[in-house]
Amino acid sequence: MSEPGELNLPEYGEGTCESLWRTSDTLLLTVTLQYHFPLVAQRSQLAVPNTSPSVGLPFDRGSRSSLQQSSPVDLSSSISFSMSSPPKGKSAQDFFTDFMMGGVSAAVAKTAAAPIERIKLLVQNQGEMLKTGRLDRPYAGIVDCFKRTYADEGVVSLWRGNTANVIRYFPTQALNFAFKDYFKSLFGYKKEKDGYALWMFGNLASGGAAGASSLLFVYSLDYARTRLANDNKSAKKGGERQFNGILDVYKKTYATDGLAGLYRGFVPSVVGIVVYRGLYFGMYDSLKPVVLTGSLDGSFLASFLLGWGVTTGAGIASYPLDTIRRRMMMTSGEKVHYKGMVDCGTQIVKAEGVAFLFKGAGANILRGVAGAGVLSMYDKLQELLFGKVYKGGSG
Repeated sequence: MSEPGELNLPEYGEGTCESLWRTSDTLLLTVTLQYHFPLVAQRSQLAVPNTSPSVGLPFDRGSRSSLQQSSPVDLSSSISFSMSSPPKGKSAQDFFTDFMMGGVSAAVAKTAAAPIERIKLLVQNQGEMLKTGRLDRPYAGIVDCFKRTYADEGVVSLWRGNTANVIRYFPTQALNFAFKDYFKSLFGYKKEKDGYALWMFGNLASGGAAGASSLLFVYSLDYARTRLANDNKSAKKGGERQFNGILDVYKKTYATDGLAGLYRGFVPSVVGIVVYRGLYFGMYDSLKPVVLTGSLDGSFLASFLLGWGVTTGAGIASYPLDTIRRRMMMTSGEKVHYKGMVDCGTQIVKAEGVAFLFKGAGANILRGVAGAGVLSMYDKLQELLFGKVYKGGSG
């Protein structure tokens, strides 16, 4: 088993390898796949050919490569994948096919989890909707929000805003390819060579810089998705909606607030990326030597539970920043804006309480589980139909 190492998987953003087994013809890796934006991590097993030249990269770049031989591993429950960072000689057509099919995979996961995502956004941003009269009374919880949305708007409304979320995948992935290697080269410190402090700094700096660069181009799509998802039928105006679609969001926001309105909440979004990465790697490195010891050393179940716990913990701890950025988005086009990230957080706590910073966190965890489950089933279907699996982001 190897020490954690970084995997070069551009279609995911970044991966942390937690364990690796070698069989006669296969390498089985347990990894946590972390997206730069949105703040999502997915834990998976990846099976790749033992002879694949790309697989050796993460272990040649600083990680200890003392791999132990083990008995053959049952791969029936693992997720096979095909790297989208193509080896030399791969045609442009093959690369384009991988890219587009990865988009289909992402669209399937996002569309399947869209109802949970919309409920999460409605619960999270209900404070702003109550202020503007678009909501007549607070939601009692996730179930109450679902019942009321279904009763007032119908089942199709649960997918409101999903189109913008799916479209966002393609420019985000293209930008990840463009920025990831550049910022990695600028802050490419190795834990074993340069020490933990420099490695952590490089990790946070490269992730934050890459995330901010990608966000600069696609943030307005996330803004449009957020506004459409929270555009319920107004309680004050007899069921009237505020926006008619993505283009209408752009048109009305630009008319009232200019370009700044489309980027409201950008700063806490970037801060959220850095905070999440710091919490994730900090907690994992601190807990692994304590938890994965003795009989638990090398245990897949223990490693899985640790990764899931750290991912969930980091997500919950950084969730207030997601609430702040989306609450700031909701003020575009309104008469009163927050002065900034700190002012927004302070006003929410004073008027509504600390708990409101975590509204929708439960639905957010459920969305991640649902998305991973759908992707696993979709992977199997692709394997049956095409003989290979195309991976796409689920965030």
